[in-house]
Amino acid sequence: MPVKADRPHMLTEEFEELAFTASNRMEGMRLEFVDGQLRSRALRDGSHGTVVQWLTRICMRHRPELWLHPGRGLKVQAGRNGRAVPDASLARSDAFAGHGEWSDPDAVLMAVEVTSWNSDTDRRHRQEKPRVYAESGIPVYLLVDRSESEVAVHSDPDGQRYETVRTVPFGKDVRLPDPVGIVLPTEPLKDWVR
Repeated sequence: MPVKADRPHMLTEEFEELAFTASNRMEGMRLEFVDGQLRSRALRDGSHGTVVQWLTRICMRHRPELWLHPGRGLKVQAGRNGRAVPDASLARSDAFAGHGEWSDPDAVLMAVEVTSWNSDTDRRHRQEKPRVYAESGIPVYLLVDRSESEVAVHSDPDGQRYETVRTVPFGKDVRLPDPVGIVLPTEPLKDWVR
């Protein structure tokens, strides 16, 4: 039987069913659907979680009306047919109340990714995720890049990419632009790299 070229390898609905089954049967397993491709999330080490906790405390201190939602599934890309799971999403504390596993990213002020120690970090965190989040209109993408010991702040999405990217080494303060409006003191991040 010939393969139909006009049909994607997997439909979004098929992905959602697979992702639901995987998350219920295999603890810690998270799947993503980016550019029509199935992706699995790398297992996180303890320092990875510590980075998210650190950032949560900073956000709570400076923006108590917001919450850093860990692992919230987002509908991304054109037509919202993609599915991504940022390490954390900054939004109002009640932004996802009543939602299922996947939410529109309209309420998200900032998507956060923390690099893991796997071979696809460059493709996933430095290439795909900035493009996917910019296409979805998320105002700020924060990449805590532990393998490079730097923080990259992407802002000013134009619907295809972020027009502004500011990269600073761990140890230097960096301002997260509006609508986030927080200054991150990145010195503690030096403790959570290999």
